[in-house]
Amino acid sequence: MSVAAGASDAIVPSQARADGHSSAWAALAFPAVLIVVGALVIPVLVMVLLSFVDSSGSISLANYWLLISDPSLPTVIETTVSIALWCTLLCILLGTPVAYLLSELPQRVAGLLLIAVLLPFWTSLLVRTYAMLLLLQRRGLVNETLQSVGLTTEPLQLAHNMTGTVIAMTQIMLPYFILPLYVSFRRIDRGMMNAAAGLGATPVRVFWTITLPQARSGLLAGGFLVFVLCFGFYVTPAILGGGRVIMMAQAINTYLGLYPNWGAAGALATVLFLCTLLTLGFMRLCMVYLTRKRTSSRA
Repeated sequence: MSVAAGASDAIVPSQARADGHSSAWAALAFPAVLIVVGALVIPVLVMVLLSFVDSSGSISLANYWLLISDPSLPTVIETTVSIALWCTLLCILLGTPVAYLLSELPQRVAGLLLIAVLLPFWTSLLVRTYAMLLLLQRRGLVNETLQSVGLTTEPLQLAHNMTGTVIAMTQIMLPYFILPLYVSFRRIDRGMMNAAAGLGATPVRVFWTITLPQARSGLLAGGFLVFVLCFGFYVTPAILGGGRVIMMAQAINTYLGLYPNWGAAGALATVLFLCTLLTLGFMRLCMVYLTRKRTSSRA
């Protein structure tokens, strides 16, 4: 009995200590939770509620019927999705070699080069967009260089269209893709790569059969991150598109200017929010599938 009593007496302080740690963590997390609720959850709920309020102040689906009857909305959605897909594809093609190269370099050298990757974050988005406009315009550096070396005889239409918008948005989104993929490449066991090379596999075969499959989680995370963030672009398509490229964020601003209430804009913003949630849900399913596949292969 004395041994059991001593054990129970030892458990009670440990439980009290665990409860104390939980309370401390809850107290530390409370300000962050409060900020998230106040800056994200409540505004989203207000936006959704406004989408069901018509111009007379009554609850109805008039704003959603307005979106359905708007003939320009399918074009806006198609433009937004196509630009997001093109930017994601270009980020995969351009960012994967950069992330792999950084992962193969020594830690100190890779850290210095990562600063160059992160450097655009320290510059205003508006400044970078206007810089891209100066580069891509008819008499910009890109066209002048192409004509001076004889590759083109006339200036290319690289600005004020969808091409310039995709190029500028890809340049802005590249760091968001490179960072998660770089982390995935860094976590790969170099012993497996060396073993494959020792068995006669070429570097290209090692990359496609060993390296890239193990970095699929970072590839998916970076790709979906770029795709989702492209939905909300406003400044870049407004400047590089020249009024010819209208994405969903610009359409929301247009609804705010055309109608006397925020219901139509709230309805379109709710649709954009639902598209983002569906994309994130699909990403989650892909990550769960990859995790289960990796677990089953190891077993």
